Amino acid sequence: MEIRFYDQALDSDLKFAVVAARVGSQWLLCRHQDRTTWEFPGGHREAGESIHDTARRELWEETGITDCQLEPVAAYGLFQEGEEPSFGALFFAEVRELGARPAGFEIAENRCMDSLPTEMTYPEIQPALMEQIQAWLAGGNFRSEEEDLMELIF
Repeated sequence: MEIRFYDQALDSDLKFAVVAARVGSQWLLCRHQDRTTWEFPGGHREAGESIHDTARRELWEETGITDCQLEPVAAYGLFQEGEEPSFGALFFAEVRELGARPAGFEIAENRCMDSLPTEMTYPEIQPALMEQIQAWLAGGNFRSEEEDLMELIF
């Protein structure tokens, strides 16, 4: 599998959103009820939803977080031989306050961790996403919340 990152993409081409959520100095990860592995919050967009709205909804459904600064980092494509590429958006959330995870969704557990565990749901993808996030953070790419983030990136 190959992963390619992009500074720009059409919102309509992005089918899923992944959110690297930081709580203080730790990363908030999720464990799906049917798995023993960990992953970033995220999921597929629903009809009529912007990719930014997808990221915010998935973050809430999987963690309960509503109070955060959510910023787009990059679009990315997943390329596998013999398959059509799929495109998504990577977001960063600086969490101000943890909320209660809502009942009725597929996440069994959330945990704050200092680094990515070895038991990742998508071990070919998630380390590359974390590298992209860390490079983005090192570059000081924060924007004010008043700016239209989607206009700037996607």
